Amino acid sequence: MKALKLLTASAVAGLLAALPGAMAQDGPAPWDPDYEPPRMEDGTPSFAGVWSKASLTVLTRGRQFSDLVIPPAMAQAIESGNAAATERANAARDPDEIRQAPEAGGAGVGGYNRFWMDPGNALGVIDGEYRSSWIVDPADGQIPYTDAAREEAENAISNMRNSFSDPEVRSAGERCTVGFGSTGAPPMLNVLYNNHIQFFQQDDLIVILVEMNHNARMIRMNAEHRGPEMREWLGDSIGHWEGDTLVVETTNFHPDNSIRTAIRHELYFEPDTVVEERFTRVSDDVIHYEFTVTDPDLFTQPWRGEMPIWAAEGPIYEYACHEGNYSLPGILAGARREERLAAEAAANGGGGE
Repeated sequence: MKALKLLTASAVAGLLAALPGAMAQDGPAPWDPDYEPPRMEDGTPSFAGVWSKASLTVLTRGRQFSDLVIPPAMAQAIESGNAAATERANAARDPDEIRQAPEAGGAGVGGYNRFWMDPGNALGVIDGEYRSSWIVDPADGQIPYTDAAREEAENAISNMRNSFSDPEVRSAGERCTVGFGSTGAPPMLNVLYNNHIQFFQQDDLIVILVEMNHNARMIRMNAEHRGPEMREWLGDSIGHWEGDTLVVETTNFHPDNSIRTAIRHELYFEPDTVVEERFTRVSDDVIHYEFTVTDPDLFTQPWRGEMPIWAAEGPIYEYACHEGNYSLPGILAGARREERLAAEAAANGGGGE
């Protein structure tokens, strides 16, 4: 998985040194402030079509970056390095090499190869600026957990990853209930693959279909939140228009979706955490997506991020999640066996089997 990480500062410096002329060009153009979006019959902007969140930029800022904005030469070097790494990872390998059995007692046969992954091939661009993180406030690009909340989050994530006795402790993504990370529930973040979404709009309802795990988030327009007894997997979303910007407020998340882990980020929410999203179409191929997360029990301040959502070629195909459905009986059976062995050992005075 190391090939999926952004390049280190030293690697970027090496690329810049090797490509001094090719990487001296200007950055992307800013958005047109006079852009006129396509509109629905009621005059509101249309988000029709399939869109993608895939990007090399991720939620929090890596240590290789000192600032939110990445200079164009560095950004282009990172993208070139990523393209080269992808090409190497997809190169043909010696069949005799890959047919070797894994070492006994090792970590297993490994995960997906690079072919199945779609983390994106470009850094995020906001109004002509390459971005090192989606988080823009706090200025350090990190999630501002309180000390108590950070410990709570770490304990909850550790329990989820290391407990195999209860199916409801396993992650919602592993159980094929919602997508990994926070790909569908707000804030909608980019993950390792299947980053597509699709909008369906009516006057009183806007639906966001999420590729992973074929969830549909219903945004009830000009409505009030339902009571806290109604906890939806992706939260209870209500929306309204502020000019040409769709504003959505979401809370009342399902407690089993409090832990949102992915290779590229980790989040921990409470059911009553509040997320405000703002969707503004700034060009034919970009939606400017902004979000603010508020929860005084978890965070020292509301924290804010922004990211581009890119137009993509459709359609969205079925996300046929099955791994957790097939594997969960084996996971639970292993836990039952450990319990039985422990009970037998205790009955034998701790002498083992």
